[in-house]
Amino acid sequence: MQAERSPSPPPGPGGPAPARFPAPVETALRSAGWQPGRWDIKQAEYWADALRDHTSPAGHRHAVFPAAVEAWAEFGGLRITAPGPGRQVAPAALDLDPLHGLHLARTLGDLGRALDTEVCPLGEEADSHALLAIDAAGRVYALDHTGDWYVGPHIDAALTTLLTGAPPTRLTTA
Repeated sequence: MQAERSPSPPPGPGGPAPARFPAPVETALRSAGWQPGRWDIKQAEYWADALRDHTSPAGHRHAVFPAAVEAWAEFGGLRITAPGPGRQVAPAALDLDPLHGLHLARTLGDLGRALDTEVCPLGEEADSHALLAIDAAGRVYALDHTGDWYVGPHIDAALTTLLTGAPPTRLTTA
């Protein structure tokens, strides 16, 4: 069951608020079942419990934090198809189910240590199976066979990057 979030504040004196997403991204999100105010906290808490309860054979555990739970509550469970051809790279089809990263606690822990933060699974790119992850500050990353990538400073920017084919930034140790 989904509970509605509080509506956004009315536009300020300068006119209507800017659109949250570019039109093609919003169309793709709505086609996948998202709408403003979507908030399935019950499902988000299920995922949080499943990740917290999982321990790898080597003893690695997932970090779970508010930024992840909030992203899951609003976007979790969506299977989003890219709205068209990409700008510089092929746009991604997304499956926003954090359990795709259930068995990657060590990998995400290692990334978190390298970034000096905690990192939790967000979902995956359906075609490439790149793992999408979110950190405690809400920044989004993709991890695949070619490396680790910074996708955006928050979930909205990351969805826009992934669905429009804007290139992510490779994480380096420099």
